[in-house]
Amino acid sequence: MIVTRCMVKKLSTTFLPFADAASETLPLPQLLRLALFQVSVGMATVMLLGTLNRVMIVELSVPAVIVAVMIALPVLIAPFRALLGFRSDTHRSAIGWKRIPFLWFGSLWQMGGLAVMPFALIVLSGDQTMGPAWAGEVLAALAFLMTGLGMHMTQTAGLALAADRATDETRPRVVALLYVMFLIGMGISALIVGWLLRDFSALRLVQVVQGAALLTLLINLVALWKQEHVRPMSAEERAAPRPRFAEAWADFAQGGDAGRLLAVVFLGTMAFNMQDVLLEPYGGEILGLSVSATTLLTALWAAGALAGFALAARWLAGGLNPHRMASRGILVGIAAFSFVIFAAPMHSPPLFYLGAGGIGMGGGLFAVATLTAAMTMPAGGLAGRGLALGAWGAAQATAAGLSIAIGGALRDGVNALAQSGALGAALDDPATGYSVVYHLEIGLLFATLIVLGPLVRLSFLHPQTNTLEDGKIGLADFPT
Repeated sequence: MIVTRCMVKKLSTTFLPFADAASETLPLPQLLRLALFQVSVGMATVMLLGTLNRVMIVELSVPAVIVAVMIALPVLIAPFRALLGFRSDTHRSAIGWKRIPFLWFGSLWQMGGLAVMPFALIVLSGDQTMGPAWAGEVLAALAFLMTGLGMHMTQTAGLALAADRATDETRPRVVALLYVMFLIGMGISALIVGWLLRDFSALRLVQVVQGAALLTLLINLVALWKQEHVRPMSAEERAAPRPRFAEAWADFAQGGDAGRLLAVVFLGTMAFNMQDVLLEPYGGEILGLSVSATTLLTALWAAGALAGFALAARWLAGGLNPHRMASRGILVGIAAFSFVIFAAPMHSPPLFYLGAGGIGMGGGLFAVATLTAAMTMPAGGLAGRGLALGAWGAAQATAAGLSIAIGGALRDGVNALAQSGALGAALDDPATGYSVVYHLEIGLLFATLIVLGPLVRLSFLHPQTNTLEDGKIGLADFPT
């Protein structure tokens, strides 16, 4: 009987996905239940960036500029993720909870934003019988801000809680499961919401979005139920002075050039993501590719990212320093953007496809390397996991949002100047705006190399042992 039980346990660990992420401190049933908060965040992400984006522009006839501003509003909350994480590190209650209150109130903000959003969008579209003319814009902005705040608060506190409960050995695999659950939440939500809104009406929009708000609260309630091990705190402990955020941030910044690493993350993310909304239009408008041909770009980008992931695993197993690996990813990115630029004058779709795959590979290498460096960075006593995860998420999310907005605006502005003749006859070409953005990304990659340089030099002078067991990494090494 004992032998049979051991064999069954070994088989389940081998064949059941993420079974090896469980531990005594975080059993698999509790881990799977906790991971549900990522499903709600994925659902809200689909709502903001996909479904409501299209509904506002097509069905509600809201100007694209206003839609872009509304979609960008949640990014304004991203810099506060470090503060939210710090507050969850230092929160005190009689029960002893730290992360659960932030998960709960984040869920309420997320639900509240989605609950009022359909009415705000209907008013924004002009279907208004009373009240000031600016009511639609204000209500919609508040709805997007509330949803964005809830998403950032829920995700920061949830990731910190999962990291608290996991062991050092299982932590990368735990966060890997959370990342996969985020993708599952996005995929399932996109299919269901798209099917429910196939016959669009204002009433159906209200029903679907408010149904998602209620489902958000229910899912997150199941996820956080009895997840945090509590230790009751006395009145004296609760009344003791708390560390200030500035002191904790200074303590975190002293833990191995954290400030420089975050600057590298910000600049590198800006450089790799500015083309996010431009590659497919570039292929269609400049190279004349069909819609089916440009849809291959996402697959090529993903394949390149997976190739970079595999290379990173091999190099980390061989003891390569993460900072040096990040520089390799940047160099791959410089070459990839060069391929994309030269594809237009050479009228070479294969060169363009090669560049798209190279961007994915370089970005994957860069993401794995910098996050590995952050995971192995020594931290001081005041800087907890919430602050570290919040700082990483703030740098990555802020840079991604800003870069996408800047890339689109810069392309439109430069093309307008070029077509007006202000830049001369030689640059009066639709490819000029795209080319300026890609050249700027190459410049940002060189700037990232400059900022990264001292960290690479320090890695030679003070080599650190890779703390990831056997050099193995998982999907957790990609930022969420």
